Amino acid sequence: MNHHPALSAGNVAVITGAADGIGLAAAKRFAQFGMNLVMADINGELLDSTASEVRNIASQHGGEVGIHILDVSQLSDLTALKDRVFARFGRVNVLMNNAGTYLPTHSWEEIEQWRHLVEINLWGILHGVHAFTQAMIDQDEAALIINTGSKQGITNPPGNPAYNVSKAAVKSATESLQHELRNTENCQVSAHLLVPGFTFTGLTKRHLKEKPAGAWEPEQVADYMIEALNRGSFYIICPDNDVSSPEDARRIMWGAGDISNDRPALSRWDLAYQDEFKGFKLKQ
Repeated sequence: MNHHPALSAGNVAVITGAADGIGLAAAKRFAQFGMNLVMADINGELLDSTASEVRNIASQHGGEVGIHILDVSQLSDLTALKDRVFARFGRVNVLMNNAGTYLPTHSWEEIEQWRHLVEINLWGILHGVHAFTQAMIDQDEAALIINTGSKQGITNPPGNPAYNVSKAAVKSATESLQHELRNTENCQVSAHLLVPGFTFTGLTKRHLKEKPAGAWEPEQVADYMIEALNRGSFYIICPDNDVSSPEDARRIMWGAGDISNDRPALSRWDLAYQDEFKGFKLKQ
């Protein structure tokens, strides 16, 4: 399979949340393609450390790696990043809005944690989109905008409503972005929604010392993402070692059925519907 033209040697990728996890794994893969990279993160110490790994890879393939410390909840930080990258390279072929966070919340408690989650997980992505998109369109060459969502933003499982809300909004915003891009005359920029499965990243390492058997490594997510981009997929819904792609599809279709069949919200987790869900099969 041929690579998407944006993923070519000499092209430029900007990744937020690049110091660890999926962002770092993607940076390593892009460096292997000979791309130039700007890795951005709020954790400057960690970013400086892990960027050295990426520089070692890039040096073997003719690429360059820069770092940028920022807070994605601040639009001015993303605008400054855009100005710096365009001043140095003159273009951006891949924008990966990947920075995110996770905090516990309940529906009517922890309002400040709600606010923080939405500021990072949603506004962080919107700031990237608003700072970079028009300039990427104007450069008139193949380019990708990749926004990191979550399966929790699609199936909305009980347990952390603020996180689910932030990721559901990312899904909606990215769908609208892609629709507008593909209906913009002569636009060569496309948007894509990356939806990782259970992945052993810096966020999960806060709670788990060892990788669970069901989790993917970040590198697996990066590889799956690149394959999906190469075939032109918008929804990049990654499986993991516990949940297959057909099972993801079954859960998504059941959730949609709550609306169309007038079932209780989140019926999949309701004892009265557990047997019906277990027997639910997708139509072939």
